[in-house]
Amino acid sequence: MTEMWPEYIKEPVVMGAFNSFSYLLHACSQRGPASALGLTDWLVPSDALRSRPRGSGRWVMWLGGRLWLPVLGQVCSNLRFLAIARTWSACRGPMAERLSTGAEAASGLGAPAQQNGDAGGAARGEQPPGHPEPGGPGEEPVSGDAKQPSGNGERAPAAALGPGKRKKRRGAVGERVVPPPKKRRAGVSFGDEHFAETSYYFEGGLRKVRPYYFDFRTYCKGRWVGHSLLHVFGTEFRAQPLAYYEAAVRAGRLHLNEEPVQDLSIVLKDNDFLRNTVHRHEPPVTAEPIRLLAENEDVVVVDKPSSIPVHPCGRFRHNTVIFILGKEHQLKELHPLHRLDRLTSGVLMFAKTAAVSERIHEQVRDRQLEKEYVCRVVGEFPTEEVTCKEPILVVSYKVGVCRVDPQGKPCESVFQRLSYNGHSSVVRCRPLTGRTHQIRVHLQFLGHPILNDPIYNSAAWGPSRGRGGHIPKTDEELLRDLVAEHQAKQSLDVLDLCEGDLCPGAPDSTAPSSELSKDCLEEMAASSQKIDGAVEAAPRDLDGVPVTSEKATKMDVVNQETDPLCSECRRVPQDPSPQDLVMFLHALRYKGPDFEYCSPMPAWARDDWQEH
Repeated sequence: MTEMWPEYIKEPVVMGAFNSFSYLLHACSQRGPASALGLTDWLVPSDALRSRPRGSGRWVMWLGGRLWLPVLGQVCSNLRFLAIARTWSACRGPMAERLSTGAEAASGLGAPAQQNGDAGGAARGEQPPGHPEPGGPGEEPVSGDAKQPSGNGERAPAAALGPGKRKKRRGAVGERVVPPPKKRRAGVSFGDEHFAETSYYFEGGLRKVRPYYFDFRTYCKGRWVGHSLLHVFGTEFRAQPLAYYEAAVRAGRLHLNEEPVQDLSIVLKDNDFLRNTVHRHEPPVTAEPIRLLAENEDVVVVDKPSSIPVHPCGRFRHNTVIFILGKEHQLKELHPLHRLDRLTSGVLMFAKTAAVSERIHEQVRDRQLEKEYVCRVVGEFPTEEVTCKEPILVVSYKVGVCRVDPQGKPCESVFQRLSYNGHSSVVRCRPLTGRTHQIRVHLQFLGHPILNDPIYNSAAWGPSRGRGGHIPKTDEELLRDLVAEHQAKQSLDVLDLCEGDLCPGAPDSTAPSSELSKDCLEEMAASSQKIDGAVEAAPRDLDGVPVTSEKATKMDVVNQETDPLCSECRRVPQDPSPQDLVMFLHALRYKGPDFEYCSPMPAWARDDWQEH
């Protein structure tokens, strides 16, 4: 029956009204024909009402007072809603078109932001920041069925684009347009193509990395927008003088949105993608091997030697636990479960899957993981158990220095002396929280810093070396003195710094350094042109795309250990001794609800160890 009704009758609100009448008709029919006829007064023509039986008006009055009035109110409400809905539907299309046209016109004010690659609106949800898609300058991708401008230069009307379509935007004549960012490859960051960048060699008890070409990649920071590359390199990348970057431009080593930079005066825009190819040297680490303590389907547990960072950071990439395990033990796609300082040795755990990683991290958050360390400290440590609850504040994330301060984060450590040889003590440490350098800072506060701690047992802290939190200098003075001390010892690597990181002592960014004169750089730039094409193909895509055979051929050309633009290739650094790379702090045991892993006691913690 309903298939013969008009379409508007079939709409939900009308059908709801009809169902309400049907229910009322059924209820009235249960009381007799007169009740039903009283209801049909509202449904049948007036001439039919004249033939109704005498006395039926009494039933109509009963229905009006007791039954049909609430239903009639519901019906009127539904019909009113229907009228509003149909009115809105009729005007919604033209209104949306007018709003869209107005937005297109208003967007002309923000055209530079859009042309700078501001991934706003729908584009922002579709393409998170990542490696940019190479494309023609001044164009953005559009749907294939979108109408193109006509041949006479007129633009197609907005309505012709259809719903959900966006008009192609073009920059002004001569204006540089930034391509939209490309989505990063999800998953693990390092694979075989990264491990193959270079190789190790061993010399004098040290593990060394052969110098290699590497692409530093970054998107334009917000503070760089509107500034030239010349300004950015001169203020934020002072490891080299500006003459070096000028030579790098001539050598084709600087790329902006995958196009070679021709002039450092180019002004940066939002979403600009920078790639700088450099000849990279890594500091040496100890040649002591990484020993596997345990491995199963869930975790890998190793005994980390001192001086090796857990993962790439700063100047370290291949000389890290992650890379060494991948290159020498074929253990890849590992998830670190906790962190150890570069100079700390001992138990280090990795999960093989993200699920295991999350499960163990949940145990860490719930304080179900017990950690035990051992260290050798200055002087005679008290025989009784000592608990330190002093809050710790980070003084500098860049240098990696902390101190006790009331404004710091709360933390707690428990110490117990194990032995004393007349000069130094071996102490067991149980950190109940996990703050940066917590054990080292608390031991310094107690007046018993780790015997060979290059930071917290330094004279830069003053005569008392930070005991009781007494530091007779400002944070700026402390950092300056720490850096100066290690600069004199040629041991800035201990602070994860290089000479170029020191802004006060960095060469004047507007003039060539004494080590790299401008004439010398120009000469080197000319010779570097020979390897320009090969350098362009050096290290690997951000998305982890495997190296093609063509790129592999070019890599053979750049597989050399010297580079005409590299200042470190002309510098002869002084290698540290293996003993200088060891700090007397060792992660002895990690215990959870269903696991426990221990490493052997280090040689310096044994009773028969002799100080040199």
